[in-house]
Amino acid sequence: MDDRLPHIRMMNLADCDRVSEIRIRGWQHAYRGLVPQPYLDALSVTADAERRRARFGLGDGSVVNLVAERGGEVVGWAAHGPYRDGEVRTGDAELYAIYVDPAHLGSGIGRALLAEAAGQCARSPRMFLWVLKENTRARRFYERAGFRPDGAEEPFDVDGVPVPEVRYVRDR
Repeated sequence: MDDRLPHIRMMNLADCDRVSEIRIRGWQHAYRGLVPQPYLDALSVTADAERRRARFGLGDGSVVNLVAERGGEVVGWAAHGPYRDGEVRTGDAELYAIYVDPAHLGSGIGRALLAEAAGQCARSPRMFLWVLKENTRARRFYERAGFRPDGAEEPFDVDGVPVPEVRYVRDR
């Protein structure tokens, strides 16, 4: 197998620490200057991993967690499931999260994770995601993958500071 191509698989309990590290470092890298720095500085890999392990395997199985491996190392994570319209679940899908280890950005990991998540959601008429309005790198990434903003915006509260998010959609 070509080590340059990521291997995408279902996340398991043993991946929780690494996924939390990728998520927290991803936030600290991608959201610098977009959300309050004290919030980013206070994020804890250990606390995130503890929450992740406690929740692992709970729920109805509708949320799918994927990891990307390259050379045997987990280097990315994505989660998807039913679209959340408040408490209502619709027939549409939603990409809840996608993060790549900052050392591996631009290497195809994110594209592979997104392609796998979208493929797993192919029966849904649409796939939605929310992205920080000012996160131009992520917005370009999603637009290259066929997503487009649909006009919906909502503030995401980070330590009392409203950070605007925009909703993207991709039709099947």
